This record gives sequence, structure tokens and C-alpha cells, in this order.
Amino acid sequence: RWGSGSSSLQPVDRGGPSMADLRYVCVYCGSKNGDHERYEDAARALGAALAVRGLGLVYGGGGVGLMGTVADSVLQAGAPVIGVIPQGLMDMEVGHRGVTELIVVDDMHQRKAMMASRATAFVAMAGGYGTLEELFEIVAWSQLEIQDRPVGLLNTGGYFDHLTAFLDHAVAEGFLRLGHRDLLHVADDPATLLDELLSRPS
Repeated sequence: RWGSGSSSLQPVDRGGPSMADLRYVCVYCGSKNGDHERYEDAARALGAALAVRGLGLVYGGGGVGLMGTVADSVLQAGAPVIGVIPQGLMDMEVGHRGVTELIVVDDMHQRKAMMASRATAFVAMAGGYGTLEELFEIVAWSQLEIQDRPVGLLNTGGYFDHLTAFLDHAVAEGFLRLGHRDLLHVADDPATLLDELLSRPS
């Protein structure tokens, strides 16, 4: 079972409202801001869209790049943020110490499992290798019916156009079924994407 307890998990409660009955969206995104302002704008818009829908954020716990931007946006709108970060990254001082709850784990595997265990839905936005790895792991788990929560791709400024074209190519070449391709929901507007994901039956 995802998120099963481990003696190595070290929760650091930052206070704030009770989070037991809230729903959280797991966001995967870059630890850099990118070279265009539109990516930070999208991160701020996604954070605001989460909060206005009464949703919290669970994410990789960073205070830098788009990770920090989306977390700050959610916090500024009054919604809770759970950050999950490996000890090694905390030691590098990239953790966001202002989040509602900061959970420090031993490694990346524990980080991903803990994030997934808290999530109602998953959204990937612009990022690099780490973001793509997290995205494809969770959508592969959807394909294998290990998990059934919806997965979305926020395609800001066409950032993922080549990726979605590749997935269509994989379907055409017989390596991916169309039904599995459609497990990944794509939109260029944060509010539209969230509404699509949250309208899916649980």
C-alpha cells in the first residue's frame, strides 16, 4: 500500500488547519523557472485554482523554481501545502520551510510513494527529467490499474506538444493502446484541467 509507515519518515508540522478531511492534488514540476514568464504565471494560476476549489497541494517540498512558485501561490490563497523531500535535498537547503507540513524522507522512492499516498489527482507541469519520470510512473500505474486517480498534463505555451505527439506516434506504431493514451488528460489552462480531472468518477 502506498505511503505505508516507515520509521525513517520525519514529519515536521508547520501548524495551520486540520488537514484530515481535505483533498490534495499532487503536482510535479520543475525546480527551475524556465526562460519564459508564462511558466511562473501558470504555476501561480494553478495554485490559485487549487485553493479556490478547496483543494490542498502535495508536492516535492522544494522552495525553488516552479515548485516554490506553486507552493507559495497555494499558501497565499489560504490553502494547505504538504511538502515531501528527501534528507539530501534538505541538506542542500532547497526545502520550503514555510509549508503547512514538511515531511523529510530518506530517498526519492519514499518521496514519490508518500506524495502519491496523499493525492486525489495528479498534475504535471513544465519540468525536466525528474518531472517526466514522476509523470510517466504514475500514468503507467494507471495503465497497470495499480492506481485509479486521474492524471493531467498542464501544457503551458505548448511546452508538451512534442511529448503528446510522441505518445500519438506510440499509438500509431502499436506500442500504446488508444485507451491508455487517453489516461493522460491534457489542457493548457489550469482551471480547465483541474475541473476535468475532478469531474472523473473516483
